[in-house]
Amino acid sequence: MHTTVGIVGGGPAGLLLSRMLHRAGVDCVVLESRDRAYVEQRQRAGLLEQSTVDALREAGAAARLDAEGLVHDGVELRWDGRGHRIDFPALTGGRKVWVYAQTEVVKDLVALQLADGAALYFEARVRAVEGADTGRPVIHYTHEGQDKTLTCDYVVGCDGFHGVVRAAVPEGVQRTFERVYPYSWLGIMADVPPSCEELVYAHSPRGFALYSMRSPEVSRLYLQVPNGTDPADWPDERIWDELDARSGLPGGKLERGRITSKSVLPMRSSVTEPMRYGRVFLAGDAAHIVPPTGAKGLNLAVADVVVLGRALIQWRRTGSKEQLDAYSDTCLRRVWRAEHFSYFMTTTLHTDPEQSGFETRLQISQLDRIAESEHAAAELAMNYAGLPLP
Repeated sequence: MHTTVGIVGGGPAGLLLSRMLHRAGVDCVVLESRDRAYVEQRQRAGLLEQSTVDALREAGAAARLDAEGLVHDGVELRWDGRGHRIDFPALTGGRKVWVYAQTEVVKDLVALQLADGAALYFEARVRAVEGADTGRPVIHYTHEGQDKTLTCDYVVGCDGFHGVVRAAVPEGVQRTFERVYPYSWLGIMADVPPSCEELVYAHSPRGFALYSMRSPEVSRLYLQVPNGTDPADWPDERIWDELDARSGLPGGKLERGRITSKSVLPMRSSVTEPMRYGRVFLAGDAAHIVPPTGAKGLNLAVADVVVLGRALIQWRRTGSKEQLDAYSDTCLRRVWRAEHFSYFMTTTLHTDPEQSGFETRLQISQLDRIAESEHAAAELAMNYAGLPLP
């Protein structure tokens, strides 16, 4: 079987790229190693920046998002017994964010893909990608118990950091820059209405906490914990007590409810350069990872495939490879900006186990500046709500 674009990975990035290409008449095939139920249920990001929402609308994939997504005009920072709200529209010229779970984005895109008859194969395990530097790379995969091959004009890896497509690039061609943080997040889902109308980021001597939501009935909450933490060591009451203790304002108490899931998320940053080798492109987590503090992971992946989708459509319509050749440089400029913002949010709000009192005072000083300076607040707001796509 042959296709113009072979897409490995049926998450939001791969599915959105397929949607863009299919609507433009560029044939493509999506290969996803997991089954449909798993893909539509795996919990990931929950916040969409303005550019992501714009891209989903342009792709005709935002009907349910517009009907059910929670529009947020800001976030609140809490530290040292104080709170300060960042007003996004006032500081960015009208840009906002939406709370709408990645699982819902995937459900919407899968439904559209199948309704349109675009090629999407679940439980298609890719074993290898060969010939990245040739005119016709080959994807070797197993589907329905049979070994198969898919030849392509281009291959796009949307299959994550541990995915197969990264291995198609020879050693020494790419370089990966990484940072591992000395703490993790304990994340919970709880069947309880959110205690706050917007996201709250709390700096505390006890560690960072994030108060978020998935819907008007479901809260999504996080606690900074040591690396290697076992969720079993955190019974429900301990979690709620710690969330109360880190809330940042005297007397603040959260509504408590049934915790339906617990997981620990390590914190790290990673960027692989370049994001292209021959006729193989990397997008999303296959090329870069950010700590979740800045809510950039899903949004960066969408930005990658929007840039790549437009470049592939231009090539198909005009024969020009100008945008394809610029893909890596174009995306990496945005990636490094998002990496820096995520690093800033992470190191400003978390308490490093080894940090001194001097470093804590620097964090407080930075948060004070955001509250007192419109320029500092605008810088945070522009990066958080998302820079416009090129």
